[in-house]
Amino acid sequence: MPCEFAKTALPEVVLIKPQVFRDDRGFFLETFHKNKYAEVGISGNFVQDNHSYSKKNTLRGLHYQLLHPQGKLVYVISGEIFDVAVDIRRGSPSFGKWTGVHLSAENKYQLYIPEGFAHGFLVLSETADVLYKCTEIYTPDDDYGILWSDPAINITWQSSSPILSKKDQEYQTLKNIPETLLPLYKK
Repeated sequence: MPCEFAKTALPEVVLIKPQVFRDDRGFFLETFHKNKYAEVGISGNFVQDNHSYSKKNTLRGLHYQLLHPQGKLVYVISGEIFDVAVDIRRGSPSFGKWTGVHLSAENKYQLYIPEGFAHGFLVLSETADVLYKCTEIYTPDDDYGILWSDPAINITWQSSSPILSKKDQEYQTLKNIPETLLPLYKK
């Protein structure tokens, strides 16, 4: 079975189900192939890799960068997360809509979140190691976010009281963020 690329509820957000080769020694899979991924629109130049380790019930997000937007290719190497993308592009037909998928070391799925989307995840297992490739270098002065529990977005998180950073607790709802601090939809 070749690598499968599946659209999500937000067409630009792509779920990748890689082909896994297993035998009595273990397994092998490609976690990125520039040409194959480019065929489905994942053609950004990845310039930074990140590794996040988190404990159960930790929620990270919803984060985005405005002037240096990052496309992200997310992959879990241990544990399980519920990974979420929110379309925050002004003028987009799916503005304020979200999609979420379970990524785990067991299913080996990946999620591609393009530029212009906010991203966050909730750790479902005891711990989780999350790797993600980014299409832009992280710029601390360009760090923005949306409140994880924004009632207008209404994400179905699997926790009502997650562990949050101080920064993530203080973000505003999407409707309270000035338009100038949101990316613009490009057709």
